[in-house]
Amino acid sequence: MTVPSKTLQIRSLVRSSGELELSLQEDAIPQPAANEVVVRVEASPMNPSDLGLLFGAADLRTAKASGTPQRPVVTAAIPEAAMKGMAGRADQSMPVGNEGAGVVVAAGASPQAQALLGRTVAMIGGAMYTQYRCIDIAQCMALPEGATAAEGASSFVNPLTALGMVETMRREGHKALVHTAAASNLGQMLNRICIKDGIPLVNIVRKQEQEDILRGIGAKYVCNATSPTFMQDLTDALAATGATLAFDATGGGKLAGQILNCMEAALLRKATEYSRYGTTTHKQVYIYGGLDRGPTEFTRGFGMSWGMGGWLLFPFLMKIGPEGAEKLKARVAAELKTTFASRYTKEVSMVEALSLGEIAVYSKQATGEKYLLNPSR
Repeated sequence: MTVPSKTLQIRSLVRSSGELELSLQEDAIPQPAANEVVVRVEASPMNPSDLGLLFGAADLRTAKASGTPQRPVVTAAIPEAAMKGMAGRADQSMPVGNEGAGVVVAAGASPQAQALLGRTVAMIGGAMYTQYRCIDIAQCMALPEGATAAEGASSFVNPLTALGMVETMRREGHKALVHTAAASNLGQMLNRICIKDGIPLVNIVRKQEQEDILRGIGAKYVCNATSPTFMQDLTDALAATGATLAFDATGGGKLAGQILNCMEAALLRKATEYSRYGTTTHKQVYIYGGLDRGPTEFTRGFGMSWGMGGWLLFPFLMKIGPEGAEKLKARVAAELKTTFASRYTKEVSMVEALSLGEIAVYSKQATGEKYLLNPSR
């Protein structure tokens, strides 16, 4: 097929005046170098990390639409207090979309690139909310025969994050896990991994329907943070599993501290003598998301052997090196339609993604309302 010279892509601009602007812009499609391919992007997930870049710190309640039906523009105010955190990207028009999948329509001269011509591939590397993406083959993964772009669109971020959590547990000497916002696509993947690998997993949710989702796929330990017996339920689950490592997607609020306190309470059930410094077993919470943008609050009732810090996928992959990362990717490819299957509630075009009605839905990042973007629609 003839590859066009230009591609249309979603751009996000934070103006130093305190305004977010979302638009569709044309960009040139470069000729692929020897080890590059051009992919017609047919699917890209709208993950929380993508939405964080797309919307920045804008107050979407102030969003307004303008432009034309074919080239919509959305603007929204950014609170003055939030602009300090946006200073690094002020007045820079930024492409959006961490990962995606599509068909290779042009390839560079190398045999490895030519071998991908006509194949459906998954990609990682940013700027995926675009019709065509020129990318190095090292950032591509050929999908199994018969797999669609939609099935492969989320082959990197969520699967590798879930596997990374399990690998972190093993490398740091823990034997079980805790996960918050646990009914998400990522949370469901993590449950399937842990069930398959025989790893005890404590899930924390906020709604009964989320609890039902997880129990429906075989989760044994599910605690509802809105239940009046939450702290007791969580302590019981931690005592049963021995979990001393948690991954928290909420970030703000009291949940991370509550987890550490319940870990300590569970460990104290087995303590044979009192120590004013608490138990000696290390308890760790990694914050990897920011669903709650408020401050992280905790009351220290968990002794002195504890840690709270940040965890991100790409620094983790760098830490384990190319060989370790390739092992994780190989498992994703082998179990793409089972363990690592993603589900979406709606597929939208780029024009539809910039409509106020759709933004009002997918910006909430609600469980069970994950959108898939198809830039080629």
